[in-house]
Amino acid sequence: MKNFAKLTLTTLFSAVFLLSSFTVMAQTTKEEFLAKWENSKKFTLDVLAKMPDSGMDYKTDPGAMSFKEQIHHIGMAIVGISQGFLKGGADAPSLDVATASRADLAKFVSDAYDYGAATVKALSDADAAATIEVFGSSVTRRQVEALLIDHSTHHRGSAIAYLRANGIEPPAFVGF
Repeated sequence: MKNFAKLTLTTLFSAVFLLSSFTVMAQTTKEEFLAKWENSKKFTLDVLAKMPDSGMDYKTDPGAMSFKEQIHHIGMAIVGISQGFLKGGADAPSLDVATASRADLAKFVSDAYDYGAATVKALSDADAAATIEVFGSSVTRRQVEALLIDHSTHHRGSAIAYLRANGIEPPAFVGF
């Protein structure tokens, strides 16, 4: 009888755990995403501010993007992915990186993040949950939002490595 009670409690606990884990696996809410998005914007601008003008064209090798191009690419991807997959409007920011000053680049990146935020805010819950074809995969628009964060993190990480390669201490990471 003692083993039966133990087995019953273990089975019940396991069932409750499994059922509750489905709730935990839900995607981030729009509000949570937008808070993380704002943090990503600030961190990206902090990384840009750390590189002196003399390092803006620094590359780790001839085939790599320069520091300036890495930061510009973050903004361009936000705009392109938002327009292509998240129903972003035509009034998106743009910038010619070849002639851009640091101030121009900072404004562009800030505007690109704001454009991305406005695009996400404008999506209905149904639009965010809709499955679409993206780069050969069927995903929800909510997954595309996560891709935007991942992509920004990837290129910002490269820019941080460029700072370190130039003996510059990057800004401290702030998770929330």
